[in-house]
Amino acid sequence: MEAPQYPEGIGMNISVDTIEGKQKNDLQNINGLNHYIGMKEINPDSIPELKIMPYIFGFLIISGLVIAGIGNHKWILFWLGLFVLFAIAGLVDFYLWGYDYGHNLNPDAPIKVPGMTYQPPLLGSKQLLNINATSLPHIGFYISLISMGIAGTIWWKSKED
Repeated sequence: MEAPQYPEGIGMNISVDTIEGKQKNDLQNINGLNHYIGMKEINPDSIPELKIMPYIFGFLIISGLVIAGIGNHKWILFWLGLFVLFAIAGLVDFYLWGYDYGHNLNPDAPIKVPGMTYQPPLLGSKQLLNINATSLPHIGFYISLISMGIAGTIWWKSKED
């Protein structure tokens, strides 16, 4: 059985609350292609983090605004530390998801390559057989960095007072 060939550039976007194809059928095509090598289907409804993350970001936004209004530099540092911990936890969770996704393959898959795993990169590009998998941050990552930078700057300036 021969795997279907798809055009270059199919992909998906992972947001705080969903995973969707860059183009209309990309996620469906990725799932179809991945089936041949035994990878699980990517079904956004079955990923609990996509239901939890909006609440975590909502908490960070609201608490950040309240703490900014209070202006206490110790609370700003606490919030910044909490944000960094959530970011690290999110990256570790994403890495573990990718590890399971690329290593826990269906033994009955039509295509088997002995010793081959298909873990997508956490960041950057990686050649997986004839597929170049690329993982890059999107706008939310940059907004988060800006938020942390603003909080860090305010903390630094407020401790001088």
